[in-house]
Amino acid sequence: MRLAQKVAIVTGAAHGIGRASAERFAAEGATVVLADVAEDAGEEAAAAIRSSGARASFIRTDVSDPAALAAMVDGTLREYGRIDILFNNAGIGRFVRFEDLTIEEWDRVFAIDLRATFVACRLALPHLRQTTGVILNTSSQSGHQGQAKNEAYCAAKAGVILFTRSLARELAPEGIRVNCLCPGDVETPMLPADAKARGLSHADYMRGAAKRPLGRVGTPEELAKAALFLASDDSSFMTGAALVVDGGGIAD
Repeated sequence: MRLAQKVAIVTGAAHGIGRASAERFAAEGATVVLADVAEDAGEEAAAAIRSSGARASFIRTDVSDPAALAAMVDGTLREYGRIDILFNNAGIGRFVRFEDLTIEEWDRVFAIDLRATFVACRLALPHLRQTTGVILNTSSQSGHQGQAKNEAYCAAKAGVILFTRSLARELAPEGIRVNCLCPGDVETPMLPADAKARGLSHADYMRGAAKRPLGRVGTPEELAKAALFLASDDSSFMTGAALVVDGGGIAD
């Protein structure tokens, strides 16, 4: 029970890595607030966690809206009275030719993948100070290496890494640790959308995504284990880290 008596907020928690992490945190004793724009899936995910005997609730949250993030933080405090872990996991991305990448899409990717991380940290920080809490941000393998037709996502996720490192240095004297998780290709709802954007069948896309040293894509549950490590005292001497969990993709 590595997160016993902790209260954790997980954004993008209705599906994929976010949901698997919320489930893992709850299994380790945390009370979990699942935040996502997908209301039906988010409510179902929270109900599934409660059915296992853990405490969990859902707050509909559009992370691109600072007011919605404020409501997420306020709702957590109103219901549970504290915040110990903030996991900024929500993100979007789409492969598109650079000439077809609009200013509006660029701004939307940055609003969800980078600005929301900044805003949520600003809002939660006074409460994380009270608990000497932990911040975990989701970056990506794409934050470490450039990818054709993925300029907005790569730039935003690279920003998450340096934002994490900068904030980690600033908050380290207070004992607040700030790290980020950098997944490679993971079997989530984002992969079929990526395949469609590239004009590939899902099977062809998966064969290409598996061309890495471990020879396969990851699972949300594998990333959730890494998230638990960074959120718990198992990583007590880590801050400012960008933990790559990608099957060896950037080592290839």
